[in-house]
Amino acid sequence: MSTHINPEEFANDHRVAYLVSEWKRLSQAERDATELVEVDPGMRELADKELKDIGAEKDRLMAQIEAIVGAPGEREWPNELILEVRAGVGGEEASLFAEDLAKMYLRYAESRGWSWKPLDESGSPLGGYKEAQFEIKGQDCYKELQYETGVHRVQRVPATEKAGRIHTSTASVAILPLYKRTKMEINPSDIEMSFARSGGAGGQNVNKVETAVRLVHKPTGIEVKCTSERSQQQNREKAMKLLASRLQQAKDEEEARLRSAERSGQIGTGDRSEKIRTYNFPQDRVTDHRIKSSWSNIPKILAGGIGPMLKELQAAEAGEAVATAG
Repeated sequence: MSTHINPEEFANDHRVAYLVSEWKRLSQAERDATELVEVDPGMRELADKELKDIGAEKDRLMAQIEAIVGAPGEREWPNELILEVRAGVGGEEASLFAEDLAKMYLRYAESRGWSWKPLDESGSPLGGYKEAQFEIKGQDCYKELQYETGVHRVQRVPATEKAGRIHTSTASVAILPLYKRTKMEINPSDIEMSFARSGGAGGQNVNKVETAVRLVHKPTGIEVKCTSERSQQQNREKAMKLLASRLQQAKDEEEARLRSAERSGQIGTGDRSEKIRTYNFPQDRVTDHRIKSSWSNIPKILAGGIGPMLKELQAAEAGEAVATAG
């Protein structure tokens, strides 16, 4: 049996592999230049020029990688998503870390010119979030944030720790795309719907009318809530979109797990149980365990400076996708 081989496909594979290796080389040079300034502030002017040149070169490489892996229009990238953060292990510190992560993504959204608004927030007695959901809208928002789903771990001395001991806590993040045309068909008889008064500030309406909507998908047990809109109908429509997105995510996770054995260096299945990143405050280092890369300056990162991380993840996934196809 003969097999037809397209030489152009292999040429593209090798070309992307080279581009990704160049990306990694530039990323290391970027980290070296940043560390040089920390060691010798007198080199700042030289380092700043080098960082500017590296940034321009990385933008050029990313454009080439995207052009090879897939032309625009091959996939529908939704420009609307739901950001979910949930406190994990670590008690109150985990809740505070969940809030730190939420603010990190919302500040990044603002820097990109995206809009956002809260959908539902469940606070902790000492501050932070037990769980919170936000809607983000903007060009390429899901494309850029899609790899953030998973468990984020923090290592730091909590503000309430008097002995100065370092604690390890976790919070989970989920990035749920909202497609204009959902691929999920939901049987209405599978949904349990309930209503309640919306909490928090908002005038007389939230105190007198049951506008908050809670949906439970009985076959899977998946639950969603929406309290952000003024009317029950609007909250119900938004909750249905969120439920469809959650069901689609569960389906995609299962399919990804079935395919994972075929890929050696994948970015991840997008499962919230998968530990993806550690924020180590004593060492001022953030490490992404999937691509084994680290960045310094945690305050800047938590202030929304996650662009370099997102770009490196995209480059790594682009290279792995081509390697798998080959």
